Amino acid sequence: MLDLVAHECERIDSRFLEPACGDGNFLAEVLRRKLRTVDSKENARNPSRWERDAILAVCSIYGIDLLPDNVAACRARLLGVLSAAYEARFKEPLPEPALRAAAFILSRNIEHGDALTLLTGEGKPIIFSEWSPVNANKLKRRDFKFAHLLDHAHIASQPLFSDLGEDVFVPEPVGERPPVHYLDVADVEATEQPAGGA
Repeated sequence: MLDLVAHECERIDSRFLEPACGDGNFLAEVLRRKLRTVDSKENARNPSRWERDAILAVCSIYGIDLLPDNVAACRARLLGVLSAAYEARFKEPLPEPALRAAAFILSRNIEHGDALTLLTGEGKPIIFSEWSPVNANKLKRRDFKFAHLLDHAHIASQPLFSDLGEDVFVPEPVGERPPVHYLDVADVEATEQPAGGA
């Protein structure tokens, strides 16, 4: 199935959502393919660049599952894929700061919830974080309600900009944080209040 969108699997920033992700069968393979792209860049001899691009690949993977055990297994599986790829490339374990950053990103991107009701297991709206690269080593996080994004899914078939004066959809985040070094994303959560009220 992933071969049908192979060109997207090769882009480290191309976003994937699995609305019934289970323990991560599809998402793990998507990440493996993205990490092969990370390997094929000029990163083979530069662990910090490989690490940065691999974190960007993790940022682009999203999942939802009804069972909390599946969510935990999916997060652990994706971390395992990342760690194994780093170790295969550099013959040493993935550094702890990168592992911690990836674990935090996956805690935001792989949600316990119901993709049909658009609610978490606690009955709250599913919120996904968008991670945008800024400069060389920073990420900017903006949080969006999943339901709000789906309400405007038809926009995907329309141009982003209109020369005819038509309305265009620009999603409003429910939370926003300033850009930080990609290894510090988890630390910001612990020390800062969100700018937009997430």
